[in-house]
Amino acid sequence: MLKVGDKLPAGALQEFIEVEGNGCSIGPNSFDVAKETAGKTVAIFALPGAYTPTCSAKHVPGYVAKADELKAAGVDEIWCVSVNDAFVMGAWGRDQKTAGKVRMMADGSADFAKATGLTLDLTARGMGLRSNRYSMLVKDGVVKTLNVEAPGKFEVSDADTMLAQAKSA
Repeated sequence: MLKVGDKLPAGALQEFIEVEGNGCSIGPNSFDVAKETAGKTVAIFALPGAYTPTCSAKHVPGYVAKADELKAAGVDEIWCVSVNDAFVMGAWGRDQKTAGKVRMMADGSADFAKATGLTLDLTARGMGLRSNRYSMLVKDGVVKTLNVEAPGKFEVSDADTMLAQAKSA
């Protein structure tokens, strides 16, 4: 399992882009995790699924609300990672009003979740292999803080915890 001090695993995440620009076409685009985190401080939070109750009511809205404060504390980007396809993450981002605040990164085949060792098996609930709920502060591709939730909990991966960690980093 990924731990503080580790480099993020190699791989790619997908993001649905609303407007063409910066070499990105409209629609799903693939981004190399190492390249996207190089030289940056990134607050990453992961969750079991788009449109699920806790994720939609608390997790994403918290990071959207705290985006300016996180950026003032030195965070360059905020990523939401979920085992969903880029189309779903794009639609969910529109619903959650994340534009310019939180990048909605798709881990469609759970490759990133598997590589981190932070998976959650929800097969019995009809959702298959998902990402555990967690947050981490990443500097230049290296994990500086990692907050992994206990099953069914939402206590340590919230935006307030991340903001306190970013301010003290």
